[in-house]
Amino acid sequence: MDPLYKPEGVEERWQRTWEEEGHYNADPDPSRESYTIAHPPPNVTGDLHLGHALQLSLADTIVRTRRMQGYNTLFQPGFDHAGISTQNAVEKHLATEGKTRQDLGREAFEERVWEWLHEYGGKIMVQFRRVGASLDYRRERFTMDEGYVRAVMRFFVHLYGKGWIYRANRIINWCPFHLTSLSDLELAHIDVDDALSYVRYPLADGDGHITIATVRPATILADVAVAVHPEDDRYRDRVGREVIVPVVERRVPVIADERVEREFGTGALKVTPGHDPLDYELGVDHGLPPITVIGPDGRMNEEAGDYAGLTQEEADERVIAWLKEHDQLEKRETYRHTIVVCDRCQSRIEPRISLQWWCSMQELKKPALDALHSGRVRYHPESQHRFAIQSLEDAPDWNISRQIWWGHQLPVWECPNGHVTVAETEPGACADCGSSELTRSADVLDTWFSSALWPFATLGWPEDTEDLRTFYPGDLNTTARDIIRLWENRMIFSGLELMGDVPFSDVTIHSTVHAPTGGRMSKSLGTGMNPLAVIEAYGADAMRYGLMKMASSQDVRFSENAIDEGRKLANKLWNVARLIILACEGAPPAERPRTLEERWILARLSQTQREVERLLGEFDFSHVVDELYHLTFDDFCDWYAEAVKGRLYGGDADALATATAALERLLKLLHPAMPHVTEEIWTNLPARETRLIVAPWPEAGDDAAADTLGRVQEAAEMFRRSGVQVPLEDEELRIFQAVVRPEKRGGDGNADAEVARLRKEIARAEGMLANDRFVQNAPADVVASEREKLARYQRELDALAG
Repeated sequence: MDPLYKPEGVEERWQRTWEEEGHYNADPDPSRESYTIAHPPPNVTGDLHLGHALQLSLADTIVRTRRMQGYNTLFQPGFDHAGISTQNAVEKHLATEGKTRQDLGREAFEERVWEWLHEYGGKIMVQFRRVGASLDYRRERFTMDEGYVRAVMRFFVHLYGKGWIYRANRIINWCPFHLTSLSDLELAHIDVDDALSYVRYPLADGDGHITIATVRPATILADVAVAVHPEDDRYRDRVGREVIVPVVERRVPVIADERVEREFGTGALKVTPGHDPLDYELGVDHGLPPITVIGPDGRMNEEAGDYAGLTQEEADERVIAWLKEHDQLEKRETYRHTIVVCDRCQSRIEPRISLQWWCSMQELKKPALDALHSGRVRYHPESQHRFAIQSLEDAPDWNISRQIWWGHQLPVWECPNGHVTVAETEPGACADCGSSELTRSADVLDTWFSSALWPFATLGWPEDTEDLRTFYPGDLNTTARDIIRLWENRMIFSGLELMGDVPFSDVTIHSTVHAPTGGRMSKSLGTGMNPLAVIEAYGADAMRYGLMKMASSQDVRFSENAIDEGRKLANKLWNVARLIILACEGAPPAERPRTLEERWILARLSQTQREVERLLGEFDFSHVVDELYHLTFDDFCDWYAEAVKGRLYGGDADALATATAALERLLKLLHPAMPHVTEEIWTNLPARETRLIVAPWPEAGDDAAADTLGRVQEAAEMFRRSGVQVPLEDEELRIFQAVVRPEKRGGDGNADAEVARLRKEIARAEGMLANDRFVQNAPADVVASEREKLARYQRELDALAG
């Protein structure tokens, strides 16, 4: 073994070896129980980020554990075409060349998208490997694969056949840059300063007027009513009368509705159903006709008359000028408020009435809610489980079409008479009128529609394949909370509808790793971090360890110290393994403990294994790596190895065999979290019959002796703190002297001072625990910690007295 461990080269070599030797492969095998994670496919929009690296580290730690436990483990890789996100990424790249998608045309633009996908799809797979993810790379899937496209079309046709897919005019979020509808989950909210204009609407039947306040004067052209609250005394006598809309001089009614906010502006609301979600609801409920004066590109359309072709800003200026000229502008004031923009391009969203395809959620979500309520699917932590249930209960009908240039085209055929026929392949004639002149819909399916099928479309659905029968339903998904609604819940109801079973039983929601300075990591702000750069600096094992150390239910700032701790742990493990391997010179492993430190370390290995298995079952990864760190760094290296070193160098056969066996067990426990350094050490152990990646997970033995070194460790802590040495005998004294080396300190500590300090600490702890308010109101772990401190102080005092 080399004197120093250097991860560069070693990690990539093991990735190639494991993959080439087929250790990642998952094939149907009736003799073994399967374990499946269909890894949520990242978008092909660029390089992976640290969030992806965290997600992979968590899932791969579980996968490697299950593989060692004998499961037929499938870790499914792939990536998502991410229609609108990828289109946006490609368009940004085109902008650097001074081009737009319109310049290229649809066919040439699609060619550029495919080039992008081939480039970044390959990069993603390279990054997966560099992180150490033991995915079955033979099974790489893409959501635009031929079979996957067929599955998406089949799902659409299936839902349409059940009457759950329908087409309707609704007001939607429209992006004037991408020229497509967006879901509420694709929006961002920002604060801006606008001008709030107070405009007089004259009463049509005589003197007087109603003043409204608006930040969008151009939409006055589309007003169809003025609304007031029914209990607003200022306008009670105006309800039922008519006012005249400025500029267009349209007579419109004054209506009463409880949804009007009396506190905003003047308490009177201009009603523009074609350009505002609330106004749309008012229009539907009051039978008002919608008028649309803003086109898909964000400019004024033909309905705007003389204003057609103007930008909204230009139309605002002309409307304000008209109002001033006709003395109908009372005032303008600065108004700070929140607006909605496209999360990808930051264009201001236009509420717009549009003919869209929708999926009814009323029946589709019921089985999924049953699965969540019954616990067949559990989100972890519990707070996210409650959120998943609530978000599914509140789920509106799902807008599943997009008007973009890239993605799954709808299986919809339209005839010149306006009829539609839904079919996977082109029908011979229109189902309604018999016309043979059919054209394919220009709309594209929502990219999340295809993601909903990921756990089983990757296995060959809708065909009845052996892969499906073996690996579906799966077991686990790891992800961040922002896609609970976008993917996880959709995969659940899709699996239940199409497969008759849930796609997984557990979903662990991990933290979001923020930039070191706080806030979300962002490439544009220069706060993003490429996981490959972290790997180059510290190694993949160190990064995996550090990210898991940061993982919890709460968002955390990225900590380079946590990554460096992982690097130090790998080096410490390498050094202790080198000591044992060189001393043992090929001695076969066998547990033959004869001394206190040997019985103790074997018990601690068993105790930690049980705790790690429990924590993995709870998806508590930060405490998993914390347990492994203390087992390795403190127990194995600083105590056991130092205590047994003399016997190893002396050639004690039992000590050599036991040390090799103990190291073997330690490597098995560490391998799922830190696979590369452990496999490299494993190959240097004698009598290796298999790679560590597929070595059997150990059976946890007797851990009754796990606390037998407690007196020595407390004596060491006291000595290092105060220089006072408590009386120890026999094996305890030998271990103390071997590990602590008191002769190097020189001089004696002040025993009287230490006794006084301990008595003071005991009095303090007893006082706190005698305080009923503290015991009853403090967190349970704080109270337990105080009790443990009191017991330890008393033990130390007793030891000194002895």
